[in-house]
Amino acid sequence: MSQFSAEFRCIAGCAGGYPLEQVIYRCPKCGDLLEVIHDLAALRTRDADGWKQLFGERWRSVEEPYGSGVWGKHEWVAPALEPANIVSMLEGATHLTPVPRFAAELGLGDVRVKQCGISHSGSFKDLGMTVLVSMVKQMIAHGRPIRAIACASTGDTSAALAAYAAAANIPAVVILPRGKISTAQLVQPLAAGALVLAIDTDFDGCMRLVQELADKEGVYLANSMNSLRLEGQKTVAIELVQQRGWRVPDWVIIPGGNLGNVSALGAGFELMLALGLVTKRPRICVAQAQHASPLHASFEAHWAELVPVKAKTTLASAIQIGNPVSFKKAVRALRAFEGVVEIASEAELADAAAHADRDGLFTCPHTGVALAALTRLAARGAITRDDEVVVISTASGLKFADFKVGYHEAKLTDVPAPRYRNVPIELPERYDAVRDALNRGLEA
Repeated sequence: MSQFSAEFRCIAGCAGGYPLEQVIYRCPKCGDLLEVIHDLAALRTRDADGWKQLFGERWRSVEEPYGSGVWGKHEWVAPALEPANIVSMLEGATHLTPVPRFAAELGLGDVRVKQCGISHSGSFKDLGMTVLVSMVKQMIAHGRPIRAIACASTGDTSAALAAYAAAANIPAVVILPRGKISTAQLVQPLAAGALVLAIDTDFDGCMRLVQELADKEGVYLANSMNSLRLEGQKTVAIELVQQRGWRVPDWVIIPGGNLGNVSALGAGFELMLALGLVTKRPRICVAQAQHASPLHASFEAHWAELVPVKAKTTLASAIQIGNPVSFKKAVRALRAFEGVVEIASEAELADAAAHADRDGLFTCPHTGVALAALTRLAARGAITRDDEVVVISTASGLKFADFKVGYHEAKLTDVPAPRYRNVPIELPERYDAVRDALNRGLEA
C-alpha cells in the first residue's frame, strides 16, 4: 500500500472526506462539486529536489506505466491506485512547441504551445480518462456493481472514454448532440465499440440526461464534474513546468467550455507550489468562443453568479457549452491566479488557428480560440514581449479537417475573408509555367 493518500472533499469546505473509490460526484451535505485533496504531509517526506529527480527519471520512460505523462506523477494523481489496474496508452508527455513567427508578428517574445492533442485519442481528455477508467477498473475488481461508464460529449470526451474503456474491457455509453460534432469525432467512439446515443439537443441537454442515468441506472459518470478526471488533467501544468526546467511561465492561456481544465491546471500549479517545486503562480487567461461565453459575462460583471446561456453554433464545437458544470471551480482558480477571461469571434479564432499553422502546427478551432485571446491581450498590451507564455492546445487539428478545408476554401459562413488562406496553384504540364509560378511564389 502506498504511503501517500488522497480523498474527495467538498469545494465549499463541508466537513468530511470520501474515498476515491466511492461513487460520488457532489457533496452530500450541500450539493456542491468535490475535489481531490492529497495528504501534503506525506508528500513532503520527499523534498522538492527529490520529486524533480524522480519525475525526471520517469520522463518518457520505457518502464510501464511511467512513460505516461500522467502515471509518471502517480503519487500526485491517484496514489492508492494499484499498478495492475492502470489503463494507459502512454498519454501525455507532449511537446511544448515554440511558435516564433506567430509570436514576433504579435510583438511578443517566448510563446509556446503545449500540444495536448498529440495523445492516443487526439485530445487532452486522455489525461483525465486514464485516471477515471483505471479507478473504475479497480472499483469493479473490488466488487462495486458498475454496469458501464457514461459521458455526455461534444466529441473529444467520447473518443477518450471509448478508447480507454475498450482497453479495460468495460462497456462505454456516449451521449452526444446529434449533428453537432465532426465526423472524425463521431467515428472514434463508434470504432471502439461504445454505445453511442445521438440526441436531438445540445451538450447541456446531453449533460442533464447522463447525470440522470448515473443517478438511476448504475452507470459511472465520466464528465469533468467527476474530479478524478481533473487529477489527470492537472499533470499538464506539472509537465509544462518540468519541460521549462521547473520555471513557471508568466501566462497560461486555456480554452474554456465546461471549465474543468482551468481548475485542473490551477490544482497542478498549487500542488507544485505547496511542495516547493516552484515559487510563483502564472497568470491564467480562459479563452471562450464569443458564441458560448457565460464565464466571460461573469468576469465582465466582476465575477457575478453564473447565468446559463443557450450556446450558439461555433466552429469551436467542443466548447459550445452554455451551462458549464465546473464554473465555481474555474472562478476560484482564476481569482487565485490573477485570471482574466477573453472571447474570440468566429473569424478571430479561425484566423488565429491558421496564423499559428504557419509555424508548422495544425491547430484545432479550440486552440484557435486561445490563440485569438492571446492576440487580443497582446494588442492591448496586457501581455508584452517580456512575458513568457504557454498556450494550451486541446486537440489534434486532424479531428477538424472540415474546419481546415473550409477555411482555405473560404467556405466558412462566419469567416468571409480568411486572412491566411492558402490555395494550390493549378498549372499545365509545362516547365516554364512551373518555373514562373515558383519564382512568383518565392518572391512574394
